[in-house]
Amino acid sequence: MKISAVIAAKDEENTIQEIVRESRRFSDEVLVVDGHSSDETVQLAEQAGARVVYDNHKGKGAAIRKGIEEAQGEIIVFLDADGSHSPEDIPRLVAPIAAGDSDHVTGSRMMGGSDELHGDIGKFIRMLGSDIITLGINYRFNIRLTDSQNGFRAIRTKTARDLDLRENITTIEQEMIIKTLKKGYRITEVPAHEFKRISGDSRIDIKKVAFRYVYSWLKYLVLK
Repeated sequence: MKISAVIAAKDEENTIQEIVRESRRFSDEVLVVDGHSSDETVQLAEQAGARVVYDNHKGKGAAIRKGIEEAQGEIIVFLDADGSHSPEDIPRLVAPIAAGDSDHVTGSRMMGGSDELHGDIGKFIRMLGSDIITLGINYRFNIRLTDSQNGFRAIRTKTARDLDLRENITTIEQEMIIKTLKKGYRITEVPAHEFKRISGDSRIDIKKVAFRYVYSWLKYLVLK
């Protein structure tokens, strides 16, 4: 099965070439969805062998939807451009789908460890919120996931296109899991370590997006 590695990126010139090159080792296509970078991200991604398309300025969720639309492989692997995800884990994510055992595989930081989840109050709040959201999903669908928020995941392309994803920001990751389960697709977790980002800081402001996380979580859990 052909694999498309989809990387949402904005102003990631310090890391994008290495991520693209490493991703090419484990995929048939590397697609960078650029958020209209002001640096050399696009040029460097293309030099490293990626195909580049542009998002619509609305956020990571919109970039992921664009990646789903543009991907040419039968399996899509989503990973971040900042070095927090190792492309060497792509075969582990893809294996359950290729074997016919799963339709959607998430990389679990709870199983694989993380350099970014603990150590200050902001990370504590993120972790607490993530755990509450994951518990809600587990009890709603009688499943026992450990990580509903990790962006490092693989999914069958036809499954992703059937989910009718709507979120424009990082809430798309929990939306993807909830809709996968609602539609009866099979979901699996595998260990995946999250590394400290190589450069830059997280663009997620918890205070600004917390309400959207809670709203979308309840919306997709309850509504058909």
